[in-house]
Amino acid sequence: MTFSKDAFAQVYKTEGGNVEFLSKAPLNEFTGVSDKLNGLIDLEKNTFDFFIDLNTLKTGIGLRDRHMRENYLETKKYPFAEFVGEIKETVKLEKGQSKTVTAKGKFKIHGVERSIEVPGKLTAISDNELKLEAKFTVKLSDYKIEVPKVVFYELAEEQEVTINTTLKK
Repeated sequence: MTFSKDAFAQVYKTEGGNVEFLSKAPLNEFTGVSDKLNGLIDLEKNTFDFFIDLNTLKTGIGLRDRHMRENYLETKKYPFAEFVGEIKETVKLEKGQSKTVTAKGKFKIHGVERSIEVPGKLTAISDNELKLEAKFTVKLSDYKIEVPKVVFYELAEEQEVTINTTLKK
């Protein structure tokens, strides 16, 4: 089977996207970051698929990272978070143009999958590069991630997730 040169012209991929979460608890605020977001956007089909190995998240404190992985995210059992779905709007961008879009799909973390909608912005950096910016909130209890009462003031129930990545054809 052969494909024309343009067969994959609308597919953009990343293996080094930036993800950050912000936990704003009453007595403690911290961020966790990773530059290992993997994913793709297919503008012809208006679909996307993004995932991250949760073991790559770092908060700047090794002990907190270990507790986050072992006690809350349980990364040995559930190593990945994934968001798969479709972009509601049709996206046709020329270099330098941006468009606000809504991603609708299934977000899965900690073995629990839920339907969510995430607002975002796509910008055509060049003919071969697309920038994605998005922000959404993850409520830990929605995904059966328990926050012990003692840690309540250190770990927020809602985590604000920010994605910022450049995808290439």
